[in-house]
Amino acid sequence: MDICPGAVAHREHLALASGFSEQRGGVVLPDLKTPIRRFIAIKRAFGITLFLLACLTLGVSQKTQQDDGSPPKYDFHTETKTKGVVSEIKLVPFGARKDFTTLIIKSGDDTVNIYLCPKPFQEEMGISFSKGDEIAVTGSKVKQDASDVILARELVKGTDTLLFRDDKGHPVWDWRTGK
Repeated sequence: MDICPGAVAHREHLALASGFSEQRGGVVLPDLKTPIRRFIAIKRAFGITLFLLACLTLGVSQKTQQDDGSPPKYDFHTETKTKGVVSEIKLVPFGARKDFTTLIIKSGDDTVNIYLCPKPFQEEMGISFSKGDEIAVTGSKVKQDASDVILARELVKGTDTLLFRDDKGHPVWDWRTGK
């Protein structure tokens, strides 16, 4: 029985199109290249997805850590002015510093915490405060440890005007040295 050449070509075309290699001796062998290529593509896609997820997770965790240890930023939208009498002078931890000068002032019936500067900066500039000093403060009202504080930008004591932050709200001292 003769096989038509067109039928042989058709059978080979169907075998190749279905993912099987050419027919040999009546057995149809699977074409292994197609599943391997799919596996490699899936493996690459999974690897890329896993890499991006890891980068995103690390970025979020670094952001959280930075916010936990750093002091609040000066915010011009919350800038306020207040006057009062110094009732207490304290050194408190603030950010990485352990020696941040804070004034507690009485303004009418209210008590206000004023965060000024590191103690070394205060000493280098020859700035001193005493209980009973009358002061006027311009600063940013922010949250620090669940309470409202004012980050002083400018303080007026008598005829002296002291600047603790520049016109952009950045401290005029070096955070590393405190001076």
